[in-house]
Amino acid sequence: MPPSVAEEPNEVWGADYKGQFRLGNGEYCFPQTVSDLASRYLLGCDAHAQICKDRTKAHFTRLFHLYDLPQRIRTDNGAPFASNALGRLSELSVWFIKLGIYPELIEPGEPQQNGIHERMHRTLKQESTHPPARTLQLQQVKFDEFRREYNEQRPHEGIGMRRPAEVYYPSGRKMPKRIETYDYPPNALVRRVSRCGTIRVFGNQVFVSQTLNEEYVALEEVDDGMYDLFFCFYQMGRFHLRGNRIEDILSKVTTSRLHVDLAARVVSMS
Repeated sequence: MPPSVAEEPNEVWGADYKGQFRLGNGEYCFPQTVSDLASRYLLGCDAHAQICKDRTKAHFTRLFHLYDLPQRIRTDNGAPFASNALGRLSELSVWFIKLGIYPELIEPGEPQQNGIHERMHRTLKQESTHPPARTLQLQQVKFDEFRREYNEQRPHEGIGMRRPAEVYYPSGRKMPKRIETYDYPPNALVRRVSRCGTIRVFGNQVFVSQTLNEEYVALEEVDDGMYDLFFCFYQMGRFHLRGNRIEDILSKVTTSRLHVDLAARVVSMS
């Protein structure tokens, strides 16, 4: 199960692509949704013509400017949120990490681990896609109307029959204008990932991930010849000097010295 429990707004946002459906003109719509799991506040529902990393990033950028940064974003393992790379990192989740947001992935085939967000999806489908609008632009109008009603008019049992707009507030962790290089501890072995996705460790070349090309990663020794591998605060795997290999531990949360508090992320606010 995902380790975190959303007790306060912005501790965990849920995000997903709701199942695609055909519009009146025969084209497909892929709704990309984001909600705050503690308050049930529907932060955004963006109508996309296809699943698209760039459109998803643009959607999150708007939300981060409107509501500030959450601590975590919980998603399934589908694109563009995850990949088959080490630690399941995708280009989008690498960006989240650089912003100081932990990309929390549910276990494959366990959608109930994002159950609050999934229940919102069922309501969204019932009330804004039957019947669908004729065009993508008109469908966005329907999503916007649903979002206003869902947040401002509808009481939710999970928050004591209050309305999400009565409970939600921005996080106060502002979207930075630029992101500085992460400040790893002095005891860490810091390496830059090459354009081929590799690092050089103790004279050996080892493949890490092409999602991290030209980014800095760090290794922390946990046993003789064994090192935990991190990108910023996010543990991707474990490097075994014997065999020159990296074990994919599926992004397990650890209590390592490098797994620092989310509030201490090194981002530039200038």
